[in-house]
Amino acid sequence: MMMNTNCKKSKVNIYEEASRCLLCLDAPCTKACMTGDPARAIRAIRFDNHKPALRWIRNCSDEDLERAEQACIHHNWPIRLKEVLRSIHDDDVDDSHYPALDITFCGIKCENPFFLASSAVCTNYEMVARAFDAGWAGVFYKTICMQEIKEVSPRFDAMHNNATHGDFYGFRNMEQLSENPVEEDFDILRRLKHDYPTKVVIASIMGQTEEEWGKLARMAEEAGCDAVELNFSCPQMKHKGMGSDVGQSAELVKAYTACVKSCVKIPVIPKMTPNITHIVEPAQACIEAGADAISAINTIKSVTMASDAEVTGRRTISGYSGRAVRPIALRHVLELAQMPEKPVISGIGGIETWRDALEFIQLGCSNVQVCTAVMQYGYRIIDDLILGLQRFMAKRGVTELQQLVGEHLPNFLNPDHLDRDTITYPKFDKDVCIGCGRCEVSCSDGGHQAIVFDREPRLPRLVGSKCVGCHLCRLVCPVGAIGVLKRITKKI
Repeated sequence: MMMNTNCKKSKVNIYEEASRCLLCLDAPCTKACMTGDPARAIRAIRFDNHKPALRWIRNCSDEDLERAEQACIHHNWPIRLKEVLRSIHDDDVDDSHYPALDITFCGIKCENPFFLASSAVCTNYEMVARAFDAGWAGVFYKTICMQEIKEVSPRFDAMHNNATHGDFYGFRNMEQLSENPVEEDFDILRRLKHDYPTKVVIASIMGQTEEEWGKLARMAEEAGCDAVELNFSCPQMKHKGMGSDVGQSAELVKAYTACVKSCVKIPVIPKMTPNITHIVEPAQACIEAGADAISAINTIKSVTMASDAEVTGRRTISGYSGRAVRPIALRHVLELAQMPEKPVISGIGGIETWRDALEFIQLGCSNVQVCTAVMQYGYRIIDDLILGLQRFMAKRGVTELQQLVGEHLPNFLNPDHLDRDTITYPKFDKDVCIGCGRCEVSCSDGGHQAIVFDREPRLPRLVGSKCVGCHLCRLVCPVGAIGVLKRITKKI
């Protein structure tokens, strides 16, 4: 067989390779390595910390990494540990000068901005204690209510790429609120605050009447909770007058917020539903009633069609979360942050890496809540959330996290105010291009027919007179061979 001499051998894509890692418990690769922790290094890459990853394999020899690679239990082929880790350059940020991540939220000092969201990741004492020991700053404990809660089975479904398993971009759940007796949950919260006095313990509650809202809030305060979150947003409640149906009514959320504010002295934080056209309307009503902060968003009403997620052959509408919802969550957070009152915001929705969290902070959030990523990868992701954010701040020369809160808000304009007189063209790097032709296909069928694919050298060529600078080609390039040229004035 004749070999194609035009085919270029590319360097390993460290993120692509790290994304194949199974993130094993008690990782065999690390056990085989002996002198380092390649599993932790790969996990750092997976969660967007490739530069600091070297700290976990600094003393490893090639033989150590080869042994680790041989021990990999990946079901297809081993992670190319040696090739990945030897391709990383030394970190250019001095880790001895990482800043602290403490920040104040509703007058409460938090050691960092990372909280567990009210969900399946925090349903008992042991779970939350392990999260606190791992480094999470606080918890919005799973929502407590007076009603009896019985869950269905199965209660989860996920959206994968093709037939892949384990790594999903979207997650659907039919879970409701805490199944524990009310007294048991508040006893758990009391013990958590006693045993972890520096951590932030917030009770999430949901009532069906003003009397229930007030009683639950008082029980939270008596248990020593730092604040109370009002769940106005669960999308799959079986009881009427509860959940996202309430959150869509400005009158109801205002009445319930005012009721709780009259019952307790601790901060009150309504949690908003995204299943509404204008999230600002109920949020404004809550602020008028005295809310100290706003949590946003809860899950998005959705439908998935997998037959193995049926409950005795039946389906229902329920909540969607995961990294697929992050842009929607950011849109709602932006609208809240642009309110004249500029409320304190706790951001939720698709946060998986420190960069995701940073986006919420830069749009005005004082802390962020994480659920789906913890369900998928465990409490251990806190290590990379903290590491990445600290390193970013050190590289920027930012000494306090509060300096980043809302810093990108001035960059957002209405569409009619955006610059429409300049253009930036795509830039093709022929040394990186592998000649797949994806850019031509997309530009031809979904763009402006501005790319010609020369089949002999297998290289794309831009037709400047047709290019409108949409950058579809850059987004579909599988190897990152298309960049951005300097912005210039459009030709008339």
